[in-house]
Amino acid sequence: MDWAKYAPYFTEAEFRCRHTGKCAMKPEFMDKLLAIRLEYGKPLKISSGYRDRTHPIEAVKRSTGEHTLGTCCDVAVQGEDAVRLLEIALRHGITRVGVQQKGEGRFLHLGIGGGGLPNPAIWNY
Repeated sequence: MDWAKYAPYFTEAEFRCRHTGKCAMKPEFMDKLLAIRLEYGKPLKISSGYRDRTHPIEAVKRSTGEHTLGTCCDVAVQGEDAVRLLEIALRHGITRVGVQQKGEGRFLHLGIGGGGLPNPAIWNY
């Protein structure tokens, strides 16, 4: 994938698996994320991007999740910014949304699915 296409807004490093260092983000997702970022007009702090199947969070799941497909990311955001980001994301084709807006570590999971995952889907943590 040509990461220069996403500069200066995103780098490969922020999407790498924290367990293996691999990165297999899909261009179709990254194109949507770039469009979201441009409309949002503020930096997006990626708290989780690609995860290898051996990543501790994925390894304990019955079936691996969307992060292993490279079709999603978690964005650290809260409050009114989270609401605005969600509105923009939906307009740009995000079809899988996870919401964590309680306590520490608030974020939105933004994804486009694949791999037989239910789509569209919305959930909370």
